[in-house]
Amino acid sequence: FAAAVIIFLLIQVIPLGRAHKNPPVVSEPQWDSPETRALFKRACFDCHSNETVWPWYANIAPMSWLVQMDVNNGRSEMNFSEWEKFQRINAEQIAYEVTNNNMPLPQYLMLHPEARLTQAEKDQLIQGIQATLAQP
Repeated sequence: FAAAVIIFLLIQVIPLGRAHKNPPVVSEPQWDSPETRALFKRACFDCHSNETVWPWYANIAPMSWLVQMDVNNGRSEMNFSEWEKFQRINAEQIAYEVTNNNMPLPQYLMLHPEARLTQAEKDQLIQGIQATLAQP
């Protein structure tokens, strides 16, 4: 037990995952409605935007490492705050991830039940992103 406590304390000095600076919002999609943006914000923005809300456990290793890795990976795949860089994203990709319960990630949902979407909300989200991305 003492060894585990010592290891836990030692890993706290590793700074990875504690630089919780959100870059500025550069550009967002032209949302079809405020409701679509609100659904995406609730379920996706913590990992897929520069508006991450960092929970308290994101300051404690090893959780800080996992949270930082998920945010880094999410932002690199699709970032609603730097949308012009992600024009390759299409509505079908997002719909597939949401429909197949790949997104939000299961580990995220365990700690963020508010991100769990009902089937009606998923349908609304998919319709909203289709309308958003269909705009010129």
